[in-house]
Amino acid sequence: MKNSFMYPIIFMTAVTAVFIAVLAGLNFVTADTISYNQESELQQKVLNIFDILPEGGAEKDIERVFNENVIEKQWGELEGYALTQGGQETAYAVPINGPGLWGSIIGYVGLNKNYTEIIGIEFVVQSETPGLGGRISEDPYKEQFRGIDISGKTDSFIISSPEPNSNVDAIAGATQTSTAVVKLVNEDIKLFLQEVE
Repeated sequence: MKNSFMYPIIFMTAVTAVFIAVLAGLNFVTADTISYNQESELQQKVLNIFDILPEGGAEKDIERVFNENVIEKQWGELEGYALTQGGQETAYAVPINGPGLWGSIIGYVGLNKNYTEIIGIEFVVQSETPGLGGRISEDPYKEQFRGIDISGKTDSFIISSPEPNSNVDAIAGATQTSTAVVKLVNEDIKLFLQEVE
């Protein structure tokens, strides 16, 4: 039997079936945990945009603060989040997405209630080069997106260095990723403002 033509085919089929069963079982067992962790990470990112992330960042504290202060919000086809304080909406996390250097960049940009100031940014999905373009997810880069006045502008809300009147520094060695972020933020804020007018 071992010398027959069918033996390798049967053996490989059996090994493949075993590995598929193991992977399917692991996926089934961990699906709820993965979903919970993804939801918790999103809540943390939204709270960070609104600058109300609790000290220590314990999951139960993040969930509590999120549920007490944030609601889902829809503007036409766009879905995001609103910060509520005293029963009033005081800020928004607006979806942004577009191509980066190596793949899609998806996230949220924060705007104040009058849509005149960028108050924060977070990236939910990005596959840029670690240590270079991947630094868009690091705090020093993201903190540049706090307190940017966009009142009276209809485009070019973000201008990256070395352009004149820049308000965000590009990442050294990651010019294409920095340019991609500026482009997608500017385009999606413009789209959002057209949606709410």
